[in-house]
Amino acid sequence: MAYNSLENLARTPKQIGEVIRRRRRQLGLSQKQLGDKIHLRQATISKIESGEPATRLQTWLDVLGALGLEATIRPRTKSEANEIEKLF
Repeated sequence: MAYNSLENLARTPKQIGEVIRRRRRQLGLSQKQLGDKIHLRQATISKIESGEPATRLQTWLDVLGALGLEATIRPRTKSEANEIEKLF
């Protein structure tokens, strides 16, 4: 299944979690299957998808990589917070 080439703007752990959940589902993976792929428990994947802010950066990067995603760091746009929430 092809991934939508549009970027996903995410500024909070909850928004990142939503992007991860959406991609995992597009790939037809369960939380357990994703966790097994990168040696994480299903409960950890659940916490990430719900926006657990204490998640280690390396864990975020491992999950993104397993889903064929990558992060891009760039200057913040001037969108209002409520406009960003509409994306999700």
